[in-house]
Parts: sequence; C-alpha cells; structure tokens
Amino acid sequence: MSSPATTVDVIALGQPTFGDPEIRAIEEVFRSGWVAGQGPTGQRFGEAFARSAGTRFALPVNNCTAALHLAVSALGLKAGDEVVVADYTFPATGHSVVYGGGTPVFADVLPDTWTIDPAAVEAAITERTVGIMAVDTLGQLADYAELEAIAAKRGLWLVEDAACSSGATYQGRPAGSFGDAACFSFHGRKGITAGEGGALTTDREDIATRARKTHNFGIESALSRAGTTGLPVPEFDEIGYNYKLSDVSAAIMLAQLDRLPDLVKARQDVAAAYQRLLGDFDLVTLPVTGKDRTHSWQSYALTLDPSVDRGVVASELRSRGVQCNFGTYASHLQPVYGETNPCPVSADLFRRHLAIPMHANLTEDQIERVAAAVREVVPTAR
Repeated sequence: MSSPATTVDVIALGQPTFGDPEIRAIEEVFRSGWVAGQGPTGQRFGEAFARSAGTRFALPVNNCTAALHLAVSALGLKAGDEVVVADYTFPATGHSVVYGGGTPVFADVLPDTWTIDPAAVEAAITERTVGIMAVDTLGQLADYAELEAIAAKRGLWLVEDAACSSGATYQGRPAGSFGDAACFSFHGRKGITAGEGGALTTDREDIATRARKTHNFGIESALSRAGTTGLPVPEFDEIGYNYKLSDVSAAIMLAQLDRLPDLVKARQDVAAAYQRLLGDFDLVTLPVTGKDRTHSWQSYALTLDPSVDRGVVASELRSRGVQCNFGTYASHLQPVYGETNPCPVSADLFRRHLAIPMHANLTEDQIERVAAAVREVVPTAR
C-alpha cells in the first residue's frame, strides 16, 4: 500500500536548530576553563533568561523535572500534602510532587486548549490541598487569570510547568511569569534546547534563595567563594541535590535564547501552514490557540476522528517518511499513581492525539508532504 521509508527523505518529528552561534559559544566556554555548573556563563544565562521570562530570578538546572522538584520543595511541600496537577502532561509533573513527599491529585483539562480546567481544579481541592500545578500544554499557556484567583482565594501556591512554552505569552505576559514559580525544559524537542537542561523562574526571593542552595547539595557555589581570601570550606547543614546545569549547556542556551523570537515565529508559520492545508479535512480536528495568548508550538497534535485507527495511521505515515507520535500522557491512567480521579477529556485526548512534525527547520515542501500524507492515510485507517 505504501512505499518504503528508505526511498524518501524522513521528515523529523522534532529537530533542534543549531549552527555557528552555538559552536562559537561552546568554544568560548572551553577556552575559559570553566565548563562545570554554576560558572560565569551559567550566571550570565540565568540573568538573561530572567529578563526573557519577565521575572526577578532564574536558576539554570539540569532538567525541568529538577526545577519542579526544587520549586515544590522550596514552597514547603511535605508528606500528606496534596497538589492539584494538570492531568494531560508528561508524568514528570506528577512525579515531582511525589519526589517532594506529596500526593498529586489530577484534574481534567479543557477540550479546546488542553490546559487544566479551572472548574476541575476547584472540584479537586480538599482540606489537604496546598498547591496547584498547571501545565502549558504543548506550548500553550493555561488560564492563569482564573488559576491565580483560585490560588489566592484558597490560600494555595501555584506553579507553572512551562516545559514546552518558551516564547509563548498569555494576556501579554511571557511564559514563566505566572504563579509563585515556573519551570522550563531545554530538552532536545523544545523550542530552544541544549539537548537537556531546564530553569526555574520566580519573583520570590525566598524561593530563589532556597532553590539555589538545594540545587547544589545544600552549599554555596564555588563561584561565590572564588573571590574570598584564605581557604573557605563550605559546611553541609542540610541535604541538597546535584541539579546544576553545566556552563557548556548554559553557553548553548545563551545562543539559543538569542534565536528564540525567530524560532517561535518559524513554528507559528508551520502551524499556520498546517491550518491552511488541513483545516477543511473533516477526519481530524486541528489545535486551537486561545484569543488571549500566543502559542510556541513545541508540538503539533491532530485529534483524530474516533472512527480512525491511530496505530494504522502512525504506521502508514512512518512508511512514507513522516515521523509521528502520540501527543502526551493522561497521567491518571498511568499505573504508577494507583487509583486516581477520572479525567475523561484527558483520557480521550490521550487516545486520539497524533503529533506530526513540528520544528523551526521544516521547509514548505516538507510541510506539504506531511499534509498530503495525512490526507492520504487517515481515510484508509477507519
């Protein structure tokens, strides 16, 4: 039915945009002699990223999960506490609550933006609830005006899982500037990347100070001791973690941060092209962007008609050289969490979402190939 993938160029599901700026940045770090974490390059990246996110503080870390763990720990999460967590997300979000000793209580998402439903948040709050963890789903920010109002009314903290949303906005404010803290990912499929990495952003000095200490085993950084006289010996007075981002990765991220507006614009152009080429195709529903926000399009997910066999579609697309995958997880269905609240919207998205190629390097010809393949394959998979 289909021609082998080896006869055509494979169109990657995701792909970083690297070039001379990143190479020069790495070379500069190598020549400096400071390649480990918490060095001068990492400090410069933290300051630059805080400006980009519109916050007072930004702490570079080794991945977003570490940032989430540091955030809930700094906010005082303890055993027996519950945190209301957006259900439609990679389980790292829920895992971070477990790492901190708490219990994630999953809340369903909205059927249009796929972000956490404020009404479901309200329904999930109990006397044990201490916080809310929202997720910027696949690059679209959640309804933070409503979420911040709920948190304020109920006396809860709010964390923004901004893993996918570098460069996105909500009501004119950038991703990373909502709630008590926000957490970013620089994984290879994100809009800006160092292969791995992350950051915690906040306006609260107490959170920044606490996270900065605990991300480095619970002691001051070597850089902060570099200018002192004598031989200062740090003292360990609490358990911390090794969550530092290397200066090599920080150098790459400085170069990537300079590219951020252009990379987001390129992804938005891809999304617009998919809308033009697939908008009238009645067997798929295309993603929508809320009117009060801009989307960074970390991923582009089609919602397949219930009559369509997603596995068949995926197999046939791949045979045509078009990479694809499921969207993300309905966390409450993962056995690691045991018995949880039902989240029917999230469960339905988990069954029907199909992510197609989305990155800043896609050419017009590749986009047209993807759309043509979707149109050809989907009707045959019913």
